[in-house]
Amino acid sequence: MTEAELGLEQPVEEARPGFGATALRRLLRKRLAMFCLVVILVIYLAGLLAPVVSPYGYNEQDLDNTFAGPSLAHPLGTDRLGRDMLSRVIWASQTTVIISAAAILTGGLVLGVGLGLLAGYAGGPVDNFIMRVADAFFALPDILLLLLITATVRPRVEDLFDKFESWPVAGGLVEAGAPDYFLVFGALALFGWVGIARLIRSQVLSLRESDYVLAARASGASLGRILSRHLLPNVGNIIIVSITFSLGAMAGTEIMLSWLGIGITYPHPSFGAMIAAGSDLSSLRAHPHLLLVPATVVALLLFAFNLLGDALNDVLSPRRG
Repeated sequence: MTEAELGLEQPVEEARPGFGATALRRLLRKRLAMFCLVVILVIYLAGLLAPVVSPYGYNEQDLDNTFAGPSLAHPLGTDRLGRDMLSRVIWASQTTVIISAAAILTGGLVLGVGLGLLAGYAGGPVDNFIMRVADAFFALPDILLLLLITATVRPRVEDLFDKFESWPVAGGLVEAGAPDYFLVFGALALFGWVGIARLIRSQVLSLRESDYVLAARASGASLGRILSRHLLPNVGNIIIVSITFSLGAMAGTEIMLSWLGIGITYPHPSFGAMIAAGSDLSSLRAHPHLLLVPATVVALLLFAFNLLGDALNDVLSPRRG
């Protein structure tokens, strides 16, 4: 008789889906989260592909067609200089994409995650030093300091980029608005790492005494290997949720700075500058689309980031079964 007939054959266990696949399946079941993800992708892809998808240039004027309403040629109308509002929104999306992504990459991922991992694992004087610096940044009025930095440092940044204008590769940076982008995302990155670093540190403090970390340390693994191969993958869910919320916060801060007139300057479009131009009482009464168009896109983007962050926090929570 065969093993199967005798009942001795071992049952084959089905492969269980990994945590990433399970989290993705949970996320796909959340219709509101998927709608928010689509909104973010549409706005960000439009910004990345602005030179291709924009029907007009961001400063292309038609003075014979000012304050026009929606039409086939201008689906969202035109502004006081005859510039196409749809094109302005697309190019303003590019500004938001560049600044928010650059601020997150430098301030959130490089500084926030790196310093959080180091502080949580090293402990002692290293942890105390990093956290005291974080406390100092957290205690400072960040919005006021952002205003002061962008207002006072701008001439020096512009002079620095002027020196590179004669270089063959770097020529045209000033005309492309590079000083404004560098200044705004640099100021945002300077204050954007504190919250992420604290979250990562708190998680690493509980992970550094885990068996696999102790085993890696006993086997002689280097500090970089322990942080990158053993600790970083286990805080990935926190990083994803934090980055999602931080992207919305960075985008909102950039828009606010431009609304105050010290962010991205003319002629490069920004949602903040567009909202400021359309928010005076006379324009609001006569041409409400000047305010409604950029304000609607901004509201959709910020709400989408917050709702998607809540959904990701839910599906990535290790307490979920």
